[in-house]
Amino acid sequence: MNKDELQIQRIMDGLHCSKEEAEAIYECDKGIDHNEKMDFDLSADKQKIAQKMARTGTRKTSMKETGLNLKTRPRKENATKAAIIAEIVKFLNGNEAFLAQNVTILNKERQISFDLDGEKYEITLTQKRKPKN
Repeated sequence: MNKDELQIQRIMDGLHCSKEEAEAIYECDKGIDHNEKMDFDLSADKQKIAQKMARTGTRKTSMKETGLNLKTRPRKENATKAAIIAEIVKFLNGNEAFLAQNVTILNKERQISFDLDGEKYEITLTQKRKPKN
Protein backbone atom coordinates (compact mmCIF):
# COMPACT_ATOMS: atom_id res chain seq x y z
CA MET A 1 0.00 0.00 0.00
CA ASN A 2 1.29 3.42 -0.87
CA LYS A 3 0.91 6.58 1.19
CA ASP A 4 -2.33 7.69 -0.51
CA GLU A 5 -4.01 4.32 0.02
CA LEU A 6 -2.98 4.28 3.71
CA GLN A 7 -4.48 7.73 4.19
CA ILE A 8 -7.72 6.70 2.45
CA GLN A 9 -7.91 3.62 4.67
CA ARG A 10 -7.46 5.81 7.78
CA ILE A 11 -10.30 8.08 6.61
CA MET A 12 -12.54 5.07 6.01
CA ASP A 13 -11.79 3.66 9.47
CA GLY A 14 -12.08 6.97 11.27
CA LEU A 15 -15.24 8.24 9.61
CA HIS A 16 -16.85 4.86 8.90
CA CYS A 17 -17.51 5.75 5.27
CA SER A 18 -17.23 4.02 1.90
CA LYS A 19 -14.08 3.97 -0.20
CA GLU A 20 -15.58 6.44 -2.71
CA GLU A 21 -16.44 8.94 0.04
CA ALA A 22 -12.98 8.54 1.60
CA GLU A 23 -11.31 9.17 -1.79
CA ALA A 24 -13.43 12.31 -2.30
CA ILE A 25 -12.49 13.57 1.18
CA TYR A 26 -8.83 12.81 0.52
CA GLU A 27 -8.86 14.74 -2.78
CA CYS A 28 -10.52 17.73 -1.07
CA ASP A 29 -7.95 17.60 1.73
CA LYS A 30 -5.10 17.63 -0.80
CA GLY A 31 -6.65 20.64 -2.56
CA ILE A 32 -7.08 22.50 0.71
CA ASP A 33 -3.45 21.76 1.63
CA HIS A 34 -2.38 23.39 -1.66
CA ASN A 35 -4.67 26.44 -1.21
CA GLU A 36 -6.94 25.53 -4.11
CA LYS A 37 -10.39 27.12 -4.34
CA MET A 38 -13.17 24.80 -3.20
CA ASP A 39 -16.84 24.97 -4.11
CA PHE A 40 -17.73 25.42 -0.42
CA ASP A 41 -15.39 28.41 0.12
CA LEU A 42 -16.94 31.79 0.91
CA SER A 43 -17.20 34.42 -1.80
CA ALA A 44 -14.91 37.45 -1.54
CA ASP A 45 -17.69 39.62 -0.10
CA LYS A 46 -18.72 37.03 2.46
CA GLN A 47 -15.04 36.43 3.34
CA LYS A 48 -14.61 40.13 4.19
CA ILE A 49 -17.75 40.06 6.34
CA ALA A 50 -16.54 36.92 8.13
CA GLN A 51 -13.15 38.50 8.84
CA LYS A 52 -14.82 41.64 10.16
CA MET A 53 -17.10 39.59 12.41
CA ALA A 54 -14.16 37.55 13.69
CA ARG A 55 -12.21 40.59 14.86
CA THR A 56 -12.16 41.03 18.58
CA GLY A 57 -11.05 43.98 20.59
CA THR A 58 -10.97 45.15 24.14
CA ARG A 59 -13.87 47.01 25.61
CA LYS A 60 -13.41 49.19 28.61
CA THR A 61 -15.99 48.57 31.28
CA SER A 62 -16.42 50.03 34.69
CA MET A 63 -16.43 47.83 37.74
CA LYS A 64 -20.08 48.72 38.34
CA GLU A 65 -21.03 47.24 34.95
CA THR A 66 -19.15 44.00 35.56
CA GLY A 67 -20.67 43.55 39.01
CA LEU A 68 -17.30 43.05 40.70
CA ASN A 69 -16.89 44.37 44.19
CA LEU A 70 -13.35 45.63 44.70
CA LYS A 71 -13.73 46.98 48.21
CA THR A 72 -10.64 46.12 50.15
CA ARG A 73 -11.17 44.06 53.24
CA PRO A 74 -9.91 45.55 56.49
CA ARG A 75 -6.38 44.45 57.35
CA LYS A 76 -6.13 42.15 60.31
CA GLU A 77 -4.09 43.68 63.13
CA ASN A 78 -1.02 41.75 64.31
CA ALA A 79 -0.56 42.68 67.96
CA THR A 80 2.60 40.56 68.33
CA LYS A 81 4.43 42.40 65.55
CA ALA A 82 3.28 45.78 66.90
CA ALA A 83 4.62 44.86 70.36
CA ILE A 84 7.98 43.75 68.90
CA ILE A 85 8.34 47.04 66.96
CA ALA A 86 7.46 49.04 70.10
CA GLU A 87 10.10 47.14 72.13
CA ILE A 88 12.77 47.72 69.47
CA VAL A 89 11.97 51.46 69.49
CA LYS A 90 12.17 51.48 73.28
CA PHE A 91 15.55 49.68 73.08
CA LEU A 92 16.93 52.13 70.49
CA ASN A 93 15.84 55.16 72.49
CA GLY A 94 17.09 53.85 75.85
CA ASN A 95 20.40 52.22 74.85
CA GLU A 96 23.52 54.20 75.74
CA ALA A 97 25.96 51.88 73.91
CA PHE A 98 25.10 53.69 70.69
CA LEU A 99 23.15 56.88 70.32
CA ALA A 100 20.32 56.38 67.84
CA GLN A 101 18.66 59.59 66.75
CA ASN A 102 15.41 60.35 64.93
CA VAL A 103 13.93 56.93 65.77
CA THR A 104 10.71 56.79 63.77
CA ILE A 105 8.11 54.07 63.31
CA LEU A 106 7.35 54.06 59.58
CA ASN A 107 4.82 51.24 59.83
CA LYS A 108 3.58 50.24 63.28
CA GLU A 109 3.86 46.52 62.55
CA ARG A 110 6.73 46.46 60.10
CA GLN A 111 9.35 49.19 59.79
CA ILE A 112 11.54 51.47 61.92
CA SER A 113 13.91 54.20 60.71
CA PHE A 114 16.73 55.83 62.68
CA ASP A 115 20.03 57.70 62.34
CA LEU A 116 23.29 56.50 63.87
CA ASP A 117 26.67 58.19 63.49
CA GLY A 118 25.48 60.24 60.50
CA GLU A 119 24.10 57.20 58.63
CA LYS A 120 20.45 56.30 58.03
CA TYR A 121 19.19 52.82 58.93
CA GLU A 122 15.91 50.97 58.58
CA ILE A 123 14.77 47.81 60.34
CA THR A 124 12.06 45.74 58.65
CA LEU A 125 10.27 43.03 60.63
CA THR A 126 9.09 40.05 58.57
CA GLN A 127 6.89 37.27 59.88
CA LYS A 128 7.29 33.97 58.03
CA ARG A 129 4.34 31.74 57.23
CA LYS A 130 3.86 28.42 58.92
CA PRO A 131 5.17 25.55 56.75
CA LYS A 132 2.57 23.50 54.92
CA ASN A 133 2.65 19.83 55.91
